[in-house]
Amino acid sequence: MKIVIIGGTGLIGSKTVAELNARGHEAIAAAPSTGVDTITGDGLDTALEGASIVIDLANSPSFEDATAMEFFQVSGRNLLAAASKAGVHHHIALSVVGTEKLQASGYFRAKQAQEELIKASGTPYTIIHSTQFFEFMGAIANGATEGGTVRLSSALIQPIISDDVAIAVADIALAEPANAVVEIAGPERQPISVMVARFLTAAGDPRVVVSDDTAAYFGVVLDELSLIPAGPALIAPTAFQTFLDRGELRT
Repeated sequence: MKIVIIGGTGLIGSKTVAELNARGHEAIAAAPSTGVDTITGDGLDTALEGASIVIDLANSPSFEDATAMEFFQVSGRNLLAAASKAGVHHHIALSVVGTEKLQASGYFRAKQAQEELIKASGTPYTIIHSTQFFEFMGAIANGATEGGTVRLSSALIQPIISDDVAIAVADIALAEPANAVVEIAGPERQPISVMVARFLTAAGDPRVVVSDDTAAYFGVVLDELSLIPAGPALIAPTAFQTFLDRGELRT
């Protein structure tokens, strides 16, 4: 089966391509570097010709409000139009757990707009809400650093390793369209401040994490449940400590 992965050269995309190819499918990595641009539309029709499934893993090049909104709306419309023309029967998009709760952020408003386009398109779909990736802990720390101090909320987080995200995306893509949101998360739930502190300690980073519930998370003040699944979720197996023990930590 031909499956096109938009953003197929990125962290999740490259692993999803490998996972689907290993299962015997024709997984195509579509990205500007491979001649497919969802903003201009260049290469889209050719890439999607004969495809049964399209997986949208592309992300905005910027978290800035207007840039993110333009990216997700233009890219989303172009991709949905090309998928409809090609007769794609399952459209999958990767989004974020808590998107609907984080609308004070322009980035999350843009993700919500992307989801609404998909729901209104008429193409059978599944939207995957994932918790943050283990690999994103360094970026969370960096975004909350003031001097040698990292100020983070005690709101709960339930992160997931990128390997497990790719497996879940492949599983969901090959299943029947849910025409709904499906949530995925890692096996462990702790305060953000605690998990980031564990990450920095394992990475040998001397920054000190301070728990501060007034601290913004990428511009949004969180409540305790903002970033964890709201209901039943697919729980991935890889523990956070397993990731830390690998020693491949970037800060």
